[in-house]
Amino acid sequence: MNIYDISKKAGVSIATVSRVLNDSPRVSEKTRDKVLSVMEQNSYTPNVYARGLGLGSMNTIGILCADSSDIYLANAVYYLERDLRQHGYSSILCCTGYELESKQNCMKLLLSKRTDAIILVGSTFIEKRAEHNNYILEAGMEVPVMLINGYLEGSNLYCSLCDEHQAVYDVTSRLLNQGFDNPIHLYRALSYSGLQKKEGFLQAISEKGLNPQDRVHECSGDMDDVIDFLDSLYDSGKRFNAIITSNDELAIGAIKFARAKGLRIPEGISIVGHNNSKLARYCEPELTSIDNKLEMICIHTVTTLMRIFDNKNVANKTMFSAELIKRQTTSFN
Repeated sequence: MNIYDISKKAGVSIATVSRVLNDSPRVSEKTRDKVLSVMEQNSYTPNVYARGLGLGSMNTIGILCADSSDIYLANAVYYLERDLRQHGYSSILCCTGYELESKQNCMKLLLSKRTDAIILVGSTFIEKRAEHNNYILEAGMEVPVMLINGYLEGSNLYCSLCDEHQAVYDVTSRLLNQGFDNPIHLYRALSYSGLQKKEGFLQAISEKGLNPQDRVHECSGDMDDVIDFLDSLYDSGKRFNAIITSNDELAIGAIKFARAKGLRIPEGISIVGHNNSKLARYCEPELTSIDNKLEMICIHTVTTLMRIFDNKNVANKTMFSAELIKRQTTSFN
């Protein structure tokens, strides 16, 4: 039982419950009695976070992201902070890295700062082992937890994500139908998002009867590592005429590889990135990329959070459709 449960049972907003907790004169005696009655019936003991929700000195949202140097994550943080400011909220950012213990410690830190909610940016926060997600579920018992581009079921958890499985399936199928019958997929990490992209690729080639062996490859290093990896793959006799990647940085490495080998883009080899970052327009040739609607997802996340604070019903999961932005590395009509 938390402040959100009390507000729903009493039929009032979270702000009203907070005013009752802080003995504000702005609450009528009838409403005060109703809220106190619900608290008594449910043996509710207010915690320090709940006490602060209605105070003007708080209005702070915690944001967790793994790596602020990552273009996708940095853009997400920018969009979130921009929209939170428009609603009168400040934010505290913690860059956790990718280790579970660091993620857990940063979550504890943000909760100790009495933040009104936590936003998790990126699917790397969703661990493969269910028990490793307990710290997120426990945080949801204190404050709303918003997940961007990841999915986890739990009370007070709200997920906004893109259907990247469908997006990669669609573009892979289109390339196959164009005659690019020897595609490979490059990824950096098999996070929740990474797995969705991989499975979309594998489904498309499976439906064409292609052998999936040696078609999916991890490239966790920088651009030079991507070029070296593709060089070694090509020099070993492996031939491919399409490269679908999990982000734009990998795709740009693929472009540099193709040009160094004298492969014609897009006639001889087609390349597709993911995230539709600024890099997709700044490279030469300009990169076809899957736009996973990051800005729209971030706006939706903040809007949903404000609706939660107003005690309105919201969906626990919202899925957005991606859009393929066609440029010079493919010959789609």
